[in-house]
Amino acid sequence: MTALLDTSFLFALTDQSDRNHQRVLTVAQSANEQLVLPIVVLPEICYLVASRLGHQVMRHFVASMTPDAIQLESVTLEDLARISQILEKYADNHLDFTDAAIVAMAERLAITRVYTLDRRDFSIVRPKHCDYFELLP
Repeated sequence: MTALLDTSFLFALTDQSDRNHQRVLTVAQSANEQLVLPIVVLPEICYLVASRLGHQVMRHFVASMTPDAIQLESVTLEDLARISQILEKYADNHLDFTDAAIVAMAERLAITRVYTLDRRDFSIVRPKHCDYFELLP
């Protein structure tokens, strides 16, 4: 199976003082699937880590993103068109670009599992390729 990584999951994994750290760490350590990091998540998580935990922690985070740990996935032009549709459809919920990109990418790659703590946004979205996302942890 394959899963997409969201910013909230990665931040809790990186921040040992985060209240969700242990829960996320347990899931990450037991993950036995291909983990896909959407390229749009990378600048978002790096900014959060650098601004809240420091530049050294951010550098360590970037160094941990190795080919054996994750697959980096770019946004396509088709994804951008779908992102626009998703943003319009969920405008009342103020879904952000990164979350909409994760949804579009999940649809394109037929991925139903998302590692995230963002239950609010990913619970309301109804992807085209499945009834709902499986959200971990």
